[in-house]
Amino acid sequence: MKLFTKLPLLALLVILTFSSCSTDSIDDRVDAIELNLENVQAKSIEVEILNLINDHRQSLGLKPLADLNIVKSVAHSHTDYMVDNDEVSHANFYTRSDYLKANVGALKVSENVAYGYSTAQGVVNAWLKSESHKENIEGDFTHFDISAEKNINDRWYFTNIFIKK
Repeated sequence: MKLFTKLPLLALLVILTFSSCSTDSIDDRVDAIELNLENVQAKSIEVEILNLINDHRQSLGLKPLADLNIVKSVAHSHTDYMVDNDEVSHANFYTRSDYLKANVGALKVSENVAYGYSTAQGVVNAWLKSESHKENIEGDFTHFDISAEKNINDRWYFTNIFIKK
């Protein structure tokens, strides 16, 4: 009998754990982490990824997305977090989302993350094969940027953030 009273709580926990990293219809939550923002120069792999994403969007008749330095800085902060923790994750997504909403007027925020791909084409192809990542790439956004960093084993981590202004 006690199991049935705890089942709704367990179901809610599972739903919250596996939710999408998008803020178009969910109440914002603020995680207790500070963003360590800095101006970061774009790497060639990052520029190539942005170009591949915009080429894909344009092939579908969608408008290309504009890059935005503050989005890159927020993405870089998260990529560093993933490298430091040696795990790919959307941890603290709502902190990034809230920051972009407050500081650049983002109406919605979403992100794609990845690990281990060695080329721009490889990571973009993987995102396009995943329905939720593809939805972000093809979504109703106006700006984006990306951060790619290598860990100590020379494996890439990626954070690609999309916003609508």
